[in-house]
Amino acid sequence: MTDTDTYDLIVLGGGMSGLPVALKSAHHGLETALVEQDLLGGTCLNRGCIPTKTMIRSAEVANLARRADEFGIAIEGEVQTDMDAVVERQQRVVESIREGAYSNVEDADRLDLIEGRGVFESATELSVGDRTLTADQIVLNTGARPVEPPIDGLGEVDTLDSTSALEVTELPDHLAVIGGGYVGCEFAQMYARFGSTVTVFQRGDRLLPAEDPDVGEVIEDAFEAEGIDVQTGTAVEELESTASGTRVIVSDDDTDDIAVSHVLVAAGRRANTDGIDIEDASVELDDRGFVEVDEQFQTSADSVYAVGDVSGPPMFTHSARDDADLLYRHLVHDETIDATDRVVPHAVFTDPQVGHVGLTEREAEEHGYEVVVGQSDYAEQGKPKALGETEGFVKLVSDAETEELLGAHIVGEQGADIIHELVLAMELGATAEDVANTIHIHPTLPEVINSAAGGVHEPS
Repeated sequence: MTDTDTYDLIVLGGGMSGLPVALKSAHHGLETALVEQDLLGGTCLNRGCIPTKTMIRSAEVANLARRADEFGIAIEGEVQTDMDAVVERQQRVVESIREGAYSNVEDADRLDLIEGRGVFESATELSVGDRTLTADQIVLNTGARPVEPPIDGLGEVDTLDSTSALEVTELPDHLAVIGGGYVGCEFAQMYARFGSTVTVFQRGDRLLPAEDPDVGEVIEDAFEAEGIDVQTGTAVEELESTASGTRVIVSDDDTDDIAVSHVLVAAGRRANTDGIDIEDASVELDDRGFVEVDEQFQTSADSVYAVGDVSGPPMFTHSARDDADLLYRHLVHDETIDATDRVVPHAVFTDPQVGHVGLTEREAEEHGYEVVVGQSDYAEQGKPKALGETEGFVKLVSDAETEELLGAHIVGEQGADIIHELVLAMELGATAEDVANTIHIHPTLPEVINSAAGGVHEPS
């Protein structure tokens, strides 16, 4: 016999959108069910942002220790990486945050956490094991997972992805990274700093293809300076098992096939929409498998909404949190919302870091703008020199006619942090001149932003 429970709202997936939607809705008085088949916190907390940045921090410490003599500090002996300790620290950090998520859910009135796989029976009904849940509104937050590219032999050899690469306790001797996007680049540098030999294979002609081309060039130069072998314009065609690991067979006649101990596949993500009978809710998917939504996160089914990675780009935790806030205000407070014109920044946590908001110079021109660019190099400023971190630049892209700030791109020390000044400037409609006229503390890294903003108005 099947039990049926009726709620005001069902949230399928307890990721960085689903969890706050459920908590806020329950706090407001809605009887809410939160269905999660894995762990609360989604990809970000358990397999993404937090664990990767925790391990990247360990890699940064190792790198800084190797550079100690640059700063007049003597460290005797070779710097060694204890992967067991690195992974253990990462797991402690993740668990401490995850405990808070479960505590918040347990303490919430009118919120039921139901553990198991939720499967659609209709647009207002889910089954979870032998239970049936019904509600007038369902929020879908099932996230995304790494995709497997069409490479011969991929399913026949052992490979790592962005999840399993966080659990490696024996340092790879030679790691091949397939994919030069932000995930591939972060893992490549991290493992190189731990002590692995690393080769990156990127099908496109540059690393970080979503960034300003000059940004990718800085990262590639930094990688090569650290001994990372970067093979751009090189597609991996086949993986072949060997006695000691895997042979990577490539398409480029000028690039030799190589034998490696480990392979990490970082070639994009796909939506988690399989196995939940989403077609029974009449929810339509786009040609890449992501859930189609309108500006208010509503799917093709009037009663079903989708937020976070499952609805496609931008697939960031901070945008997912904003999804949650907007949708909560719409569902609970009946506010009219529109997510289409948000100022959504992003970052790449390589060293140097990348901070990005708005349009690149090329994108702005493709949108029909006449642009003016201001740029300042880190090497021109005092604080980067004091820190020994002079790689990179700040580039500002403005509309030549209106002086509107269209985009900002930072590659350099703490670029992911200091980009926020420019995110706020764009959110408030400030111009590059406004930024240039703002007094910045000396000596600090944001002085590079100040100089780049002043450069927008310098005669060419």
